[in-house]
Amino acid sequence: MNETRKSTRTTTAAGKTFDGFTDDERAAMKEHAQELKTAARRGSRASAADAERDVLAKIAEMADADRVLAERIHAIVKAAAPGLSPKLWYGMPAYAKDGKVVCFFQSAAKFKARYATLGFNDPASLDDGAMWPTAFALTALTPDSEAMIGALLKRAAS
Repeated sequence: MNETRKSTRTTTAAGKTFDGFTDDERAAMKEHAQELKTAARRGSRASAADAERDVLAKIAEMADADRVLAERIHAIVKAAAPGLSPKLWYGMPAYAKDGKVVCFFQSAAKFKARYATLGFNDPASLDDGAMWPTAFALTALTPDSEAMIGALLKRAAS
């Protein structure tokens, strides 16, 4: 039996071709693969300091507006949820509990968005009824938004 393989390229209703993942998504996946290789190379000698150094280096590479937000988010996470471990996740600063990413910061430049994002994954304990937010757009941090983020992080890490 001779099977033929279909290309992932398809044509949409508007006549545009779709090649699957965007260049930005492919770059994020490549970053994640590199993160996994780095972690494997470090093996058992890996330390929390190494992971935090990687996160701070990634934050330092960001454009000014994103960097200021990411530095502040990092400080809020350290203060509100010290049990979360910093790590890189798809090239983004993230914070994990028991090895699972609880929350992450996505810079606006990452996917050419007009705002940065603070997102929460499944391990975050933010359940509130049948529906609750899992990501928040960030354009600036005010004392009120910092307090809200701190409270969310405490819940997420519990």
